[in-house]
Amino acid sequence: MEKTQIDNVQRTFKQVAAIKEQAAELFYGRLFELDPSLKKMFRSDMKSQGKKLMVALAAVVAGLSNLDRIVPVVQSLGVKHVGYGVEAKDYDTVGAAFIWTLEKGLGKDFTPAVRDSWLAAYTLLAGVMKEAAADVPIKDEFKVLMAQAFVFIQQKQN
Repeated sequence: MEKTQIDNVQRTFKQVAAIKEQAAELFYGRLFELDPSLKKMFRSDMKSQGKKLMVALAAVVAGLSNLDRIVPVVQSLGVKHVGYGVEAKDYDTVGAAFIWTLEKGLGKDFTPAVRDSWLAAYTLLAGVMKEAAADVPIKDEFKVLMAQAFVFIQQKQN
């Protein structure tokens, strides 16, 4: 990513963070509107899920200036999402919902340059997550079910 793109993302994320609960609600509402089948992946309280999303976004956005530090974190998120049942195709839907959310949340500040910057960031990070997920050595349905069960148990404990 170019420095101007990173600056655009970090600057406008401050505006998104100011409306983080509303932004999370907009995002998940749009996500489930675009693909209702994704809702089954979310077994916890959506307000709690929204908080987790915004914390993760804040960390990643802050780390864009030092990609070497955040890439391992983003890779682990990609691997973790395999257990939730996320497939490569789902990243396109998430991206569409995310960009739509930014457009609604930023209003007139969602300029073409800001849009391109966020798209560059999302494309980069989603690519890292998908690549890490593809490297997960889960080869059969039993192992996938076990990974999903593990994630479910973790969610119940939190």
